[in-house]
Amino acid sequence: MMTARMPVLYLSHGAPPLADDRVWSGQLARWSAGLPRPSAVLMVSAHWEEAPLTIGATRTVPLVYDFWGFPRRYYEVTYEAPGAPELADAVRRMLPGVHHDPERGLDHGAYVPLKEMYPDADVPVLQMSMPTLDPERLFELGRRLAPLRDQGVLIVGSGFTTHNLRAMAPASDAPPPAFTVEFDDWADRSVAAGDVDALLDFEAKAPAARLAHPRTEHFAPLFVALGAGADDADAPRGRSVIDGYWFGMAKRSFQFG
Repeated sequence: MMTARMPVLYLSHGAPPLADDRVWSGQLARWSAGLPRPSAVLMVSAHWEEAPLTIGATRTVPLVYDFWGFPRRYYEVTYEAPGAPELADAVRRMLPGVHHDPERGLDHGAYVPLKEMYPDADVPVLQMSMPTLDPERLFELGRRLAPLRDQGVLIVGSGFTTHNLRAMAPASDAPPPAFTVEFDDWADRSVAAGDVDALLDFEAKAPAARLAHPRTEHFAPLFVALGAGADDADAPRGRSVIDGYWFGMAKRSFQFG
């Protein structure tokens, strides 16, 4: 029996209080409900940069609460998804020289959205580090991982379409700054058009790129998703699945394939 080719996702993952936002959590739940059931999830989060490329735990280990200053209840959240040792072996075969950190659990860029998308924690998950922020190298990394899609693996890049914490709005529903709107619109049009060259050169091509991303780690997972979706017939054109703003930041999320 052939496994259906899985799509590839880039999502804006939200901070731990995402679970309190019924609109956003509902959007993620509906998105996952419309996807084929994955055999496993390969997660690339903005919150794990490590070179050489490293894969995390292949068994259930404690989460990484990589945030500060939140109420205690956010540090008591659990997400005991199974590990994915077979997926880890496949990644090692595709990417010789990969390191393994057997104690590294899922960070909030991984478990916060997965808890909304697969709340029963019954899909095996493997997290992988970003070994660089270079767009072209991350795109090539995604291309090398693309065959996993034919094995039922859901490849997810987890970041934030704009991410300027100093320009955060005072409320979740506050109007976004103009630079956020401009960058978000550009990203949406560029992804829909499959304009890979512009996206990879976004720091020069996108409006207000430096304001939207003072540091680029939250946009970087998009390039892995672009690369993993690049061999589809219409690729790498993507479609916007979630849009809107949260505390002035664009939460737009894309699906390829």
